[in-house]
Amino acid sequence: MRVNLSVAIVAMTNKNSANPDFEDFDWDESEKSLVLSSFFWGYIITQIPAGQLAERCGAKYLLLVAMSLCSLLTTLTPLCASYGGWMAVCGLRVLEGLCQGVLFPSTHSLLSKWAPAAERATLGTYCYSGSQFGTVVMLSISGVLASSVMGWPSIFYFSGAAGAVWAIFWFIFGSNSPSEYKNITPEERSFIESSIETTTTDSNATRPPTPWLAMFTSLPFISLIIVHSGHNWGFWTLLTKIPAFMASVLGLEIKSNALLSSLPYLAMMLMSYFFSFLSNVLVKTNWVPLVYSRKVFNSIGHWIPMLALIGLGYVSNDQKNLAIGLLTLAVGINAATYLGFQCNHIDLAPNYAGTLMGITNCCANIMSIIAPLVVGLIVKDESNIEQWRIVFFISAGVYFFGNLLFVIFSKTDVQYWNEPTRRRNENGSTQENTRSGVA
Repeated sequence: MRVNLSVAIVAMTNKNSANPDFEDFDWDESEKSLVLSSFFWGYIITQIPAGQLAERCGAKYLLLVAMSLCSLLTTLTPLCASYGGWMAVCGLRVLEGLCQGVLFPSTHSLLSKWAPAAERATLGTYCYSGSQFGTVVMLSISGVLASSVMGWPSIFYFSGAAGAVWAIFWFIFGSNSPSEYKNITPEERSFIESSIETTTTDSNATRPPTPWLAMFTSLPFISLIIVHSGHNWGFWTLLTKIPAFMASVLGLEIKSNALLSSLPYLAMMLMSYFFSFLSNVLVKTNWVPLVYSRKVFNSIGHWIPMLALIGLGYVSNDQKNLAIGLLTLAVGINAATYLGFQCNHIDLAPNYAGTLMGITNCCANIMSIIAPLVVGLIVKDESNIEQWRIVFFISAGVYFFGNLLFVIFSKTDVQYWNEPTRRRNENGSTQENTRSGVA
């Protein structure tokens, strides 16, 4: 539901569409950029509140309500476009963003309660690779759906229906914690709860106040905010603009455009499993300390795509295979960040994993708003490779500096403010928990 518009908007604004029975819209590049970025206007608002709610009240019904509403809103997109134009679609996407803003903070909160420490990175990778799976499916079939008898509206009907089906399964099987899940075996519940009891608070009822000041004065956490923001700038520039780049510069029509647009995200999904396996091997054999593992994987996930983006700025429209290869590399290698900054929130403060993810994802998605707008300001002629080159160079620079700060300042020690009731000792120094955790 988040990415369907990236491909659909190509068909919606294509006056030479193979399916002329459905309305097309005369939206210029600036208007299309506003439509594509509007999702994030709502998305950033609910990030931090969602983290707090998920930690204090549980994530099950928060996710259920949010996804059900978002599914309904998605199916209304064609109606809004027909009767209200691009401004109505913007408003609808803002509401969808408000709903989906709860997803990542809630998922992090669930992981902190369900994932044993030794399996945290693996289970986290499986959870978040679902984002790429959804992207692959949506981008792969969007071209076919747009050319079907139902036209481009079927893109929104399909993704809305998929969200509704998920909500039914989540209502039946989802649970806030092992203690609330009726079908879990006593042995499994005991195993999970005993493995995470030292990294979670005893109960939501006795939960201490969130240590906001300590969070925002923590250098490792500040570096985490910056690297997450840099990641979103590059990732969402590519996600929202790959279809337009392929159509205008490479001259690929909508069906092959959608299929090829999904290839980088298929590579990212598969690479996430490979990197997860590699991380487990490194940790279990003690070859690489956890803090260096986080930094190495994050550098792979940001600096190799940086180089690919620089190369992409010099391809021409007769080098389609090279361009597709570089795009696939730039997005696919991003998967290494699942073992880098994306699980560092739980390293720093497992008691506040949902809130930390809410804060960094809120800040990062401000970049997701700005990045497509910057593309709209730079790319006035979508077929001009020199204008696209500026876009790719900016993304490469953001990747470089964001990861550089993470490499210098990030930590994997559980921070003292994970347990706010701890007090400073008589000398005024902070009693920090220096436990490094498990990947």
